[in-house]
Amino acid sequence: MKMEYLRTAKRILCLAGLLAVLASGSAFAQAVGFTKGMPFSEGYVAGNTLYVAGQQGPDEHGKVTGTDITFQTSSAIAAIEKVVKQAGFQMTDIVSVTVYVTDLNDVPAMNKVYIKLMPDPKPARATVKVAGLIGDAKIEISAIAVKH
Repeated sequence: MKMEYLRTAKRILCLAGLLAVLASGSAFAQAVGFTKGMPFSEGYVAGNTLYVAGQQGPDEHGKVTGTDITFQTSSAIAAIEKVVKQAGFQMTDIVSVTVYVTDLNDVPAMNKVYIKLMPDPKPARATVKVAGLIGDAKIEISAIAVKH
């Protein structure tokens, strides 16, 4: 009984969100930071929600620089901030983050930078160890932001 109630409540909330977007007259979905010829957009706005693609914080030539996890973390968060602002959102709108790291031993140093750069209250977060990342990066961070 309880599970069926939760499923029904989820359906109602999803439908209410969709109706709110449609009623607002805004475009339902819009790419942010899309470069023709690239296989993805840096972000995607759907209604009042922004989905930020995994960011590694590359330099102006698209290369990951520095082998230090603190530098790469700082660069990745700066790249997220750029997409967030370009989409018309604020860093405080971020509600969820997924951090991908190649070495779990880097997590304490990453956390020190993350705590300094991510606004309070901190978003919900998952940290996942992966075998490798494109460009030999040590970290990649994706985010979801919702305008309040």
